[in-house]
Amino acid sequence: MARVFNFSAGPAVLPEAVLQQAKEEMLDWQGSGMSVMEMSHRGKEFMSIAAQAEADLRELMAIPANYKVLFLQGGASSQFAMVPMNLLRGKTGADYINTGAWSKKAIAEAKRYCKVNVAATTEASKFSTTPAQSELQLDADAAYVHYTPNETIGGVEFPYIPETGDVPLVADMSSTILSRPIDVSKFGVIYAGSQKNIGPAGLAVVIVREDLVGQTIAGTPTMFDYSAHVENGSMYNTPPTYTWYLAGLAFAHLKSKGGLAAMAEINQRKAAKLYAAIDSSDFYANPVTTESRSWMNVPFTLVNAELDAVFLKEAAERGLMTLKGHRSVGGMRASIYNAMPEAGVDALVELMVDFETRYG
Repeated sequence: MARVFNFSAGPAVLPEAVLQQAKEEMLDWQGSGMSVMEMSHRGKEFMSIAAQAEADLRELMAIPANYKVLFLQGGASSQFAMVPMNLLRGKTGADYINTGAWSKKAIAEAKRYCKVNVAATTEASKFSTTPAQSELQLDADAAYVHYTPNETIGGVEFPYIPETGDVPLVADMSSTILSRPIDVSKFGVIYAGSQKNIGPAGLAVVIVREDLVGQTIAGTPTMFDYSAHVENGSMYNTPPTYTWYLAGLAFAHLKSKGGLAAMAEINQRKAAKLYAAIDSSDFYANPVTTESRSWMNVPFTLVNAELDAVFLKEAAERGLMTLKGHRSVGGMRASIYNAMPEAGVDALVELMVDFETRYG
């Protein structure tokens, strides 16, 4: 069977070249006689894989030398707790910006450990926009400021990096990491689940500034202490080795394609095509304000919701899969991460035009 265009929000599409290389190396990685998933995480073979993956990620993102890169288990959701455990550093409160479902999850978890000041929320608009810098009610004594640059469910994305002064900025970049260049030095911590723009599920990448490591709250489990992972090269316990390996293949693939500047051009073009198809029609709609629209996750509705099932059926028949919107939003959602080929977006737009001609 031919491969489909998979618009899943996560686990998401992977580059076909990465899957092909993993296939070729499945039984024997570079003459070792072993599959990567069989290797000792402390053996020289896997240690070389891990080192190369980190080096490639550092190069792709231009990560400064005073930042540590960790490859951890628990996904981004574990970071909802690890961030306050590691970053409160004697303070009692932190600022959070609420722009959707994942922001709310991070806020709920942080409330277990500290007083949360919601510096801004767009809930009144049904999370259809992002707050402006001038709307942020930041506490100068906050331990850190947390935000979600891109909300996968609502398709809302910050068009700017919040200015927080001397207070460390923390970002859940699960759905935007590697989609464009960013200035890592503006952040105290960047974390991301792997299953959207990095690789398969099972890994969290954490980029943390050195001075924020080693001052956990009392009672922090060792596995939740950044310093334990820094001191052990992300191998305090057995890491998710195969996911780490596949992430490394994805990093190398991105480098071969011109890096993040090249990806930004492609991603912006893909998103523009899809939004143009929505905006040029009264048959489709996107609820997000133009300046806050996501490059990665594009929700859209039909003028008649009763046609949703028909649209999804026809999409599947054309090999356009996993387009059903999140249950809390409805309609459709196209997740167009790095690995979604531009041809997939073109095929979706073609269906949308054809479908409107017949049902509009």
